[in-house]
Order: sequence, then structure tokens, then C-alpha cells
Amino acid sequence: MGGLEHANWFMSALFGSMCLIIVISVLVAQRGREMFIRRIPGLTAIKEAVGRATEMGRPIFFSPGLRGIEIATLQALAILSYVVRLAAERATRIIVGICEPELYPVAEESVREAYEAAGRPEAFRSDDVRFISNEQFAYALGSVGLMAREQVATNFFFGMFFAESLILAENGQALGALQVAGCPDPVQIPFFIATCDYVVIGDEYYAASAYLTREPTLTGSLVGQDIAKALLVALLILGVGLATYFGAVGNEEYNFLRQLLATGATGS
Repeated sequence: MGGLEHANWFMSALFGSMCLIIVISVLVAQRGREMFIRRIPGLTAIKEAVGRATEMGRPIFFSPGLRGIEIATLQALAILSYVVRLAAERATRIIVGICEPELYPVAEESVREAYEAAGRPEAFRSDDVRFISNEQFAYALGSVGLMAREQVATNFFFGMFFAESLILAENGQALGALQVAGCPDPVQIPFFIATCDYVVIGDEYYAASAYLTREPTLTGSLVGQDIAKALLVALLILGVGLATYFGAVGNEEYNFLRQLLATGATGS
């Protein structure tokens, strides 16, 4: 149960209810029901960004961040696969800049599979998946130099970024590239907002796979989690309201008893 070993019956029941909601949503989606997901501008703009590079006849640069194999990076690779399929369909070149050595073979295979899924395996070029450096600022400067030499038309920054985020995005903006960024770290989001055309913020980043692919299991899971979150918010509001009400009633009773005792003491 993880952190629920000391939970009371209510918390255990709430956790079970949330899991049940997610499972039901997944089953409903798998049966073919259309699940509503609100429009996310940053993800919707991916097609526009790829189309711009196609129209200009210039390549795309994609950075999956500075982390190794972890949740944020895996999500970035899922977005990378989607971008590569779009680029392959439009015969547009895409260059991927890798920071961590362990990520390189995984990213290369993801790009290869995306080209195959798009029906253009012959368009895959292994030298377009490049290991730049595993040092933070060396990676940033190497990526900036790559953008300038290749004259990229579009930049995608998805993954975990740190102090180098502004270096990457600001130089990309100076080159006139259309930029789409997404990062789960709230500290770096303001830098991307200041320099990028579209930014995927907060939970939108982790919703990208379901939003882009519309795969039933992912979509159902996403909708189920949203319903569970709405339930938690409703319970939170209800709890605050009840605590406030009974707290006020309790204070009134306490003041009444104190006044009654004080009057009795004076009368004696």
C-alpha cells in the first residue's frame, strides 16, 4: 500500500474509489466511447511547428532534456516519436540532441521506429540523433551551435531543463525559430514562456501522450484521473466548509459557557 499503511478506513476507501474510477474510465474508453479532453494549445501547435519547417525547407531540432531514463524523459520521447512521424510524412529533417549517454540508444531506436511507423524507414539517418555532451552548459552551447549551423526553422524543448533553458530558448528565438516547450519543473517554465511561442505547463506535460495519440487506454486513464482530482477538490471544499461551520459553532458554545460561569461566579 506504500504510504497508506497508517491510513484510516476513510483514506483507504477514498484511494480504492479513485482507482476504481480510473479503471472504469479506461474500460469505457476501450469500448469505443469518445472521451473529451480539453484543447491544449501547446500540443495543438506541434503540427503547425512541423508544417512551418516543411514550408521553409529547413530542419527541426528536438531536445529531450538533460536527464537520463526517467518519467519526464520517457514522456519527452513519446512526444518525439509523434513529432518524427509528422516530420517523416512531410519529408522534413529532424535533428535530436542528446545529453545523457544512456538515453542515446533509446532515443535512436524511438526515432527509427517512428520513421518505420510513418512508412518511411529509408528516411532515417542515424547521424541526426546526436550525442552532444553530458555537461550542462557544454550541452547548451553545443545545441545552440547546432541550431545556428543547421539554420533550424523549429525547436522543440520537452523534458527536464535547468539553468540552460534560457540559453537554449533565447538563442533559438534569436535565430527566428518557432519554439514549442514543455517542462514539468515550474522553476523553468517562466523562462520558456518568455522566449517560446507555445509552452506546455504543469499536468499538461504528462497529458501529452493521451492528447496526441488518442489511444483509448491512455485517454481513459487521463479522464479517470481528472475525475478523481475533481472528487478530491470537492471533498476538500466540503471538509473546509464543515470545519469552519463546526468551528464557529464550537466557539459560540465555548463563549456561552464561559459567560455563564463568569455570571455564576459573580452572583455567588
